[in-house]
Amino acid sequence: MARAWPDTVVEENALRVHVAALRKALGDGQAGRCYIANIPSRGCSFIAPVTREQRQPPDVAVVSGNLPALLTRIVGRDDTIAALAAQLARRRFLTIVGPGGIGKTTVAVAVAETLSGSFYDGVWFVGLASLRDTDLVTSALSTVLGISLPSAHPVSGLTAWLREKQALIVLDSCEHVIGAAAAIAEAILKAAVRVSILATSREPLRAEGEWLHRLPSLELPPRSDHLTPKGALEYSAVQLFNKRALAIMDGFALGDDDVAPVLEICHRLDGVPLALELAAARVDVFGVKGLAARLDDRFAVLTSGRRTALPRHETLRAAMDWSYELLPENEQIILRRVAVFQGDFTIDAAAAVATNDRIDAADVFEGLANLAAKSLVSTDVSSEVTYHRLLDTTRAYGLERLSESGEFDAVRRCQAEHFCDLFRKAEAAVQSAGERRREYTRQIDNLRTALNWAFSDAGDVSLGVALAAGATDFWLTVSLLKECCDWGNKALAHLGTAEGTRDEMILQCGVGQALTRSRGTQLDARGALARALMLAEALADFTYQFRAIQGLWLFALRVVDFRECLALARKYELLAESTGHLAATATADWMFG
Repeated sequence: MARAWPDTVVEENALRVHVAALRKALGDGQAGRCYIANIPSRGCSFIAPVTREQRQPPDVAVVSGNLPALLTRIVGRDDTIAALAAQLARRRFLTIVGPGGIGKTTVAVAVAETLSGSFYDGVWFVGLASLRDTDLVTSALSTVLGISLPSAHPVSGLTAWLREKQALIVLDSCEHVIGAAAAIAEAILKAAVRVSILATSREPLRAEGEWLHRLPSLELPPRSDHLTPKGALEYSAVQLFNKRALAIMDGFALGDDDVAPVLEICHRLDGVPLALELAAARVDVFGVKGLAARLDDRFAVLTSGRRTALPRHETLRAAMDWSYELLPENEQIILRRVAVFQGDFTIDAAAAVATNDRIDAADVFEGLANLAAKSLVSTDVSSEVTYHRLLDTTRAYGLERLSESGEFDAVRRCQAEHFCDLFRKAEAAVQSAGERRREYTRQIDNLRTALNWAFSDAGDVSLGVALAAGATDFWLTVSLLKECCDWGNKALAHLGTAEGTRDEMILQCGVGQALTRSRGTQLDARGALARALMLAEALADFTYQFRAIQGLWLFALRVVDFRECLALARKYELLAESTGHLAATATADWMFG
């Protein structure tokens, strides 16, 4: 009864009636045939001899399995599907990993369909997304395969049934039952040598024999003002958006005026198929341009998924909620705090904003590694410094969670303090301009974000002044002269108690240099440089005395005041002689010349 009706109450009287009917149907006891015997104190037993019939030859086509049919054509994944099919033919255990909505299930089904003729006992799709308990993974497999398993050792029963089978099992959406999925996959592959497993998950199963394929976003076109509709449609992200928009609006066509907003939509949504499909579903409401303008509020706008979709795919927010709520608390904290970074960030920057009284730098390092494995953080190891970043949608979601936590301004302050310290070190470091440009240019967006917060109503203007001063030399090094002027003037307007300090000297000198190089002969430039020189002399800062004098010399040269140029060159020369600075002496010779 435990094997035949594990989840059903069966009365003994009913069992006797059915056994009697079975005996009659078999002709039990007629012409010497005997199939069922009563064993005292045990019950009924099937006693006829059993033999295994000859299996059909493998080259005979057998329709078996439950693979769902794909109702729409897959866009931009043909090469990936072919490569994965070839890989799975050589390796019995392959996991497709990637963030929510990237198309893992769609690709897995397509790969399984491609290989369906290679598995005599069928291709079986086991959807795990709806399971709420890891103990139900084995039951889900048994249900799909149509077998009953012993309640005491279900995995052993499953592997025994599969032992002689040649089948492909697709385990879809393993991330929330990952431990059980990994254990069952290992057990099956060890016991059934002709069974292969294709899994999808937001993170690796980390099981023995597993091979990984991280599914990328669809191909994005370059940001360009000259791309035509035909050129844009050569990229898979635009193709998908266009096809889904056409399905919503009969007659939709990508025109010249639509290219720029469609590119904006594709880039802002990171080429993620689910997000693009949800966006395309709103074209009939907002139009392409209106939709692009509303992506700052994407979680309120992208809400029209298919009614038959899994709940986590019905809206963009639901997709992100699913991933976030599966995280341990420490990883939730780290994810929402690193969302303050605009673009790339280092492990040191992450530690600066994510550490607290219970999370130390080592926890942040491990947490980022786990978030990268779970497809919520991407990592670039192509240079000497390792950089991390969040997809734009993940970052927007993380910022919402950060605001809800009440930590927003505290984390923003940590970010500003970190970059203030970073750019102060950059100014003090003895580096070539090329080294400084390579190392710090990737931090420009974060620098701007920190400055914007510091000078906002919720920010700290004193921190903003210090950060602007620390970044001045960087703006000049990378020739971003307008930003040097804008941030410098904003900081000078908020000096307060910082007036007359080294920060003011740096800011005045930077503004004067940037104005002279970019706008020529404005008197504001001369005034800023003169003030910087006065402060440098008062502070006995020879470096900034040299800079201010050379800046004033360049201004005099621009206004064709050669006598002033000679006087400033002489002052520069005397300063070089008094400090014994040989490079400055050479510069003085050049100024005289």
